[in-house]
Amino acid sequence: MSSVQGATMEKEEKKLDLREKGGVKDGQAQFLDQRLFIQIQAFTRCEDLKALISSFEKSNITGVIYESLHDPKGVGLLTLSKNPDHFFTRARELFASSPWKELSLKPGYSFFGRTYSLGYEPNLEDWLLKRPQRVILDAQFPWAVWYPLRRTGAFAKLSHQEQMQILKEHGQIGRLFGDSGLAQDIRLSCTGLDENDNDFVIGLIGKELFPLSALVEKMRPTQQTSTYIQNMGPFFIGRAIWKSSKLED
Repeated sequence: MSSVQGATMEKEEKKLDLREKGGVKDGQAQFLDQRLFIQIQAFTRCEDLKALISSFEKSNITGVIYESLHDPKGVGLLTLSKNPDHFFTRARELFASSPWKELSLKPGYSFFGRTYSLGYEPNLEDWLLKRPQRVILDAQFPWAVWYPLRRTGAFAKLSHQEQMQILKEHGQIGRLFGDSGLAQDIRLSCTGLDENDNDFVIGLIGKELFPLSALVEKMRPTQQTSTYIQNMGPFFIGRAIWKSSKLED
């Protein structure tokens, strides 16, 4: 390697900043090197919902237990943490204990992602760490639709301005449902974290099931979905039977 190449690489390394960036607040740009990791696992062969709830409640792990719409003996478990080690320690210990170890995992419905910023969020810490928990753990919103998706490579080749215009159309529909109290969305990045090489995990949370279906339907004709989405799903549709009562610190 030449001295010029070495100097160029060193310069690029110094410029690399993996912190999340938000909008300007109190005259200062916001940066945060924290994010929330969220995992959804699906199981079948559940014979005793009460035992699952009791076990999870005693674990003091923050999360949600769902009944599965498409599997009469199916359940889903959502857990979250700022530290990904959590999924190899406390969560794994839970799955190795009764009654969880008697269940059968449905690998195709294992979703994992992290919160992220787009660079204009007015309250970056709330967006990354607090809002997702408020939405997911809200007892008034029992219904949830979770699914992964992957964009086509063509989207990545568009200019930043073109991308933002496409996402704006998508976002306006989401805000309309959110402002109406019909559905709240959770968007997670799973690039490099997903077994099937998906880009995002999407969660739609609401009081009733129908508006969540209607939101997906309204998104179909948008430019992003109709032109730049390579694949979506599978979809896990659940109704919460237990939610943690407090947010993770």
